Amino acid sequence: MKPLIDVQRGLQSARIYHDRDVFDAEMERIFARCWLFLTHEAAIPNPGDFVTARMGQDEVIVVRQKDKSIKAFLNVCRHRGARVCPVEAGNARSFVCNYHGWSYGTDGALTSVPFEKELYKGRLDKSTHGLREVARVSSYHGFVYGCFDAAAPSLTDYLGDARWYLDIWMEANGGVELLGPPSRSMVHCNWKAPSENFVGDAYHVGWTHAAALKAGGGMLAPMSGNAGLPPEGAGLQVTTRYGHGLGILYDTNPGSHDMPLAQEILAWQAKKRPAIEKAYGALRARYYGSHINGSVFPNTTYLWGSNLFKVWQPHGPNRTECFTWAIVEKDMPTELKQRIADSMHRTFGVAGYWEADDNDNMESESQLSRGYMTRQGSLNAQMGIGGDREDPELPGVVGESAIGETSYRGYFRFYQETMNAATWADMKKGDAGWKRELTEAGSGLIGEPVAA
Repeated sequence: MKPLIDVQRGLQSARIYHDRDVFDAEMERIFARCWLFLTHEAAIPNPGDFVTARMGQDEVIVVRQKDKSIKAFLNVCRHRGARVCPVEAGNARSFVCNYHGWSYGTDGALTSVPFEKELYKGRLDKSTHGLREVARVSSYHGFVYGCFDAAAPSLTDYLGDARWYLDIWMEANGGVELLGPPSRSMVHCNWKAPSENFVGDAYHVGWTHAAALKAGGGMLAPMSGNAGLPPEGAGLQVTTRYGHGLGILYDTNPGSHDMPLAQEILAWQAKKRPAIEKAYGALRARYYGSHINGSVFPNTTYLWGSNLFKVWQPHGPNRTECFTWAIVEKDMPTELKQRIADSMHRTFGVAGYWEADDNDNMESESQLSRGYMTRQGSLNAQMGIGGDREDPELPGVVGESAIGETSYRGYFRFYQETMNAATWADMKKGDAGWKRELTEAGSGLIGEPVAA
């Protein structure tokens, strides 16, 4: 495949938003090899509990086993390929295909075939016709991920340096849960458009959401209409080995842009911060009370402070299904959890006014790339290029301000690596030099196109 990403100049080919060949390669090179979010453990607490999920364009059943472990299987009957489980969630002792009645246990084994003796006459080996199992399933602080590639690094290693930042809100506060079921919507955009936005785009907030900020108030309201930038030292950006990245705006909690709720959340956090500081240090305790936008490569995004967790599931080059949950701390009062969820869905749910603002942008940048001439151009992620650095206190590569595109560049640096590599062993060779690719970027001419 022709080069799509110019790491040194911070440019990406516009083909990444529309090209069908690129999309098909992503399904093979990224979604069939990387760790993908499946569910939260709280959604399947008991044996037999299950949810259906997507891994790229493959549908899977995620089910709690009798021994309390979790397995995932392709939601595809081994007879003629029909869907086995037609519902999103529940509890089951078996899964029965509606087409011909083949029945599978929650462990994926084929247990029953109608008229097996009469029609197959002993020639069907049921032991080889169980549901196809996802090679790896693992949980990190209750967040369950799956991976089709048995040769992939462990989930812990895949998250890598990003764990230092994820632990701030996934573990340090006593743990979180996702309130579901998730809201679902179909957005006519490429799956990367929202994933890249959440990984590091604070630049759009004051302009895209100007009306919402002005009307809704909250701690980000002073940014409305690009009235001003956050002051110097107000935050930073980070990118890590496998493309996971985040941005932090210090000492801020929009509370999904509801000032009374934000103040209540900050008061709740203030009570926990001394214990967090003692266990995790002053820096991470401060981050706990800050706003964090981030993505776990390739398609999981979150806003800590705006209290949302999203997965962007690709259905095609310009068609993406969005799943949205509210993030709440486990030990919060039920009433506060519900207020957080209600506020989050007003802003970032299916009909959320911030969500609508964002979707307009995601759809236009994706759909316009259908144009032949548009596809010959490049996308610019050069903000802050030349200023990325290593920091003795912080894992990963760090950008110098709250608004920049460090995390974009890191996201697409790994995107290119995994699109070009034949195996995970090939990607392992890049461990030593990935930081240097970013910290030494910026030497080229601004605007020079990606190589064709």
